[in-house]
Amino acid sequence: MADSSLDQAKQAVRTQIWDALTAADAVHDASVHGRIPHFKGAEEAAARLAELPVWKNAEVIKCVPDKAQLPVRIRALEEGKTVYMAVPKLATAKPFYLLDPATLPVPPAEAAQSRVAASFAPTVDVDALSPLDLIILGSVAVNRTGARLGKGAGYSDIEFALLMEAGLVTESTTVVTTVDALQITDIRIPTTDHDVAVDVIVAPNKTIVCRAPHRPSGVLWSDLAAEQITAIPALASRRRPSPAG
Repeated sequence: MADSSLDQAKQAVRTQIWDALTAADAVHDASVHGRIPHFKGAEEAAARLAELPVWKNAEVIKCVPDKAQLPVRIRALEEGKTVYMAVPKLATAKPFYLLDPATLPVPPAEAAQSRVAASFAPTVDVDALSPLDLIILGSVAVNRTGARLGKGAGYSDIEFALLMEAGLVTESTTVVTTVDALQITDIRIPTTDHDVAVDVIVAPNKTIVCRAPHRPSGVLWSDLAAEQITAIPALASRRRPSPAG
């Protein structure tokens, strides 16, 4: 499938899910289009996730900064888990905030908010992260094979690829997304080699374990536009030189 056709197919799935969430009044957003949905059952999904062994055994977590996953970040900090959260658009040389529950200057419910975290949390480079036990992604849509769609910017996939290359993601690292049940679709989600699939889907009323989800082996440089690489310092500093000749 050509890139433009693939993008259109992905956007069609996103639009269908956004429309369904809006029709069901299932989100807090005034307009959910273009966003990771801030679904109304986010707290219940976080509570369901917290009952899983992969959560209870996790000590180090990377979690997206979206509002839908705020309850997950709060619970992690309250339980003494270390949380890494991406700087918006990975726009700094050190692209992750470190939230250490032992040194928070404010309560976890405040520290877990992305704007508050940006005011106090140190930023760290990819190579300074501890190995990750659990990765929490936000999604617009996800199916039972674990294929997912974000809002289209691709930052979660780039983060994952960087962490994979750094050896911080292993076969034992579990990738989870928390979503509303309406975001779980039976539609085939078109994907590429750099798209990250999830191991577990957690909705307020169900948990789905996905079989053999796809994981990229690292950064697929040929899939990235030059302007993407330039705009993300962590990519630009690691860009492999082109072969001579």
